Amino acid sequence: MEPMELLKYCEKELSAMLRCLRQAVEIESPSRSKPHVDRIAKFLAQELKRAGGKARVLPHRTAGSAVLAEFWGARVGKAKKPILILGHLDTVWEVGTLKRMPYRLAEGLAYGPGIFDMKAGIIVGLWALRALRAFKTAPAGPVRFLLTPDEEISSLAFRQQILAEARRSRAVLVIEPAAAGGALKTARKGVGEFRVTVRGRSAHAGINPTAGVNAINELARQILRIEHLAQPKQGLTVSVGLVEGGTRTNVVPESATATIDVRIPRFKDRQVIEWRMRNLKPYHPEARLVVEGGVNRPPLERQMAVDLFRTAKRLGAELGMDLKEAATGGGSDGNFTAALGVPTLDGLGAVGDGAHALDEHIVVEELPRRAALLAALLAAL
Repeated sequence: MEPMELLKYCEKELSAMLRCLRQAVEIESPSRSKPHVDRIAKFLAQELKRAGGKARVLPHRTAGSAVLAEFWGARVGKAKKPILILGHLDTVWEVGTLKRMPYRLAEGLAYGPGIFDMKAGIIVGLWALRALRAFKTAPAGPVRFLLTPDEEISSLAFRQQILAEARRSRAVLVIEPAAAGGALKTARKGVGEFRVTVRGRSAHAGINPTAGVNAINELARQILRIEHLAQPKQGLTVSVGLVEGGTRTNVVPESATATIDVRIPRFKDRQVIEWRMRNLKPYHPEARLVVEGGVNRPPLERQMAVDLFRTAKRLGAELGMDLKEAATGGGSDGNFTAALGVPTLDGLGAVGDGAHALDEHIVVEELPRRAALLAALLAAL
């Protein structure tokens, strides 16, 4: 199957793609709202069935549902491992956001909450599969399509499902949004969060302040120390994003807490930063430190993506695309699959901008090309 034939099909399907996209965007699906995520899971499971897959909704007791579909899985004699298409259903936008940023088309762009990150990517995945089926072109093995409900809040509900699907796969294609200019993501930093709590001793700030141990003062000194753990030239960043402490101005504070974001470019950085954080020592002899957390999302290192990227770049050239590669500080579920040693290519979703911002949008004319690229990649693998 020639990539240009796939593109022509997808271009003819653009109106249908946009209709489905609008429906998906108008089903608001914030990570922590189980009823809303369940609703979009049901909708997309039906769309995957309409595309020819065997799809089912995977319920969760407290989180939203996931969706798992399989295509070309019933053919006799298939020895090859599946290819996994990986994405997520949830967005960062709370229910009611549609009222102030409704779905709309303007000057070749489509706007709406979650449209770029990553409902348009799901549409790309759907139409890539539709295109292959339209031409009766089957990949060398089954294709499995997993959509998780809580990627924006650490992917805890179906973490084990992600890992299990990755272990059985020969490649993972992540339909997260593209980087700037449509670049594919060949590297992502690992993500960690630490919580440092200082336990001091309260006292009257006016009568006897020296009888207390000021937790805020101790935490301030620790923050300066923590900032020096960063190695920006190597890509390891440390950011103190939240500080809390004290009760009132006339009381020496007995407790203070800082929450710290950590990003690591290499898997080996995890052990180093976790050891350094957990071995912080108090400056004040009577203060006590409690350090919790760690790196919860490993990095996607470039070597896990580079071969897939070369194939995608070659196919993209046939579609008139000059694909570049990019690294990003944000994490995705592809981080988990790459850490298992499974080849993983990210950023195969929509082209646009404004993820998590009020001007979130996609470039409409790029939708068919991204779908054709993913279809060609599935066929080539």
